Amino acid sequence: MSRTTDSPSLRGFVEPGRGAGLVDVFRRRYLLSLLVRKEVQVRYRGSVLGWLWSYVKPLAQFIVFFLAIGVFLRLNDAVINFPIYLFSGIVVINVFMEAFGNATRSLVDNGALIKKIYLPRELFPVSSSIVALINFLPQVVILFVVCLFFGWSPQPLQVLGIFLATLIVLTLATGLGMLFGAANVSFRDSQNFVDLIIMVATWASPVLYQISQVRDVVPDWALVLYQLNPLTAAVGLFHAGFWYPTTDGRGELQENLYLYGVIGLVVSLLALALGQLVFRRLEGRFAQDL
Repeated sequence: MSRTTDSPSLRGFVEPGRGAGLVDVFRRRYLLSLLVRKEVQVRYRGSVLGWLWSYVKPLAQFIVFFLAIGVFLRLNDAVINFPIYLFSGIVVINVFMEAFGNATRSLVDNGALIKKIYLPRELFPVSSSIVALINFLPQVVILFVVCLFFGWSPQPLQVLGIFLATLIVLTLATGLGMLFGAANVSFRDSQNFVDLIIMVATWASPVLYQISQVRDVVPDWALVLYQLNPLTAAVGLFHAGFWYPTTDGRGELQENLYLYGVIGLVVSLLALALGQLVFRRLEGRFAQDL
């Protein structure tokens, strides 16, 4: 009996495991919303503080860095409104670390569901990135309120830069999460590589220091490579959107920041395309390896 998709009885059906990738995620937005709701509920189930953990962890990280870098190394004296500079960088790195780490683990964590039914497997890393975005937004609100007390008055381009930075970080984290998440199903060492990348991410971007300090010690070609890092551009755009408007024009920003922001978005989209390619190549083994 013929099994071609030209048969009227099979028209509209596709071979299991051969979906349309990320396109299927948006076609099944209801399933995506269910997964996001499930991840949020599971994360805080049995927790006394619940959603407050989304604030406690960044706050503790901020206090440690503020004391170590701002007070002990005296960056409070060197950088205008250093607490805002520091926190606006930390929230960017935190959303990247959470989205990337959770997306990498998402397939293994949902192994029982993947083995039982077929649904677009990209739903899992994408939902992890959306949960990270949900936890990220309240932190941005707090940053926004603090900046208002310091006379925050941004230009439209600076506000646009904030949205561009958010898009860069989430796109990059989702792409890398799909790539390493797919590899993590068969090779659990992938999670260790992700932990190394996350550990380096904080120091590989101007979160705890200014980019001028990098410019003073590295050759020009190394500085260009440093600025091509999408996270460097994203952190710089957040500094431009939140911190710089509170400095009365006395702060220092990265040169050609918005150009590097566009380049960072292109690099992030390439990472997303690579992640999707690797994901599609390996997803046929997910149920077996899980």
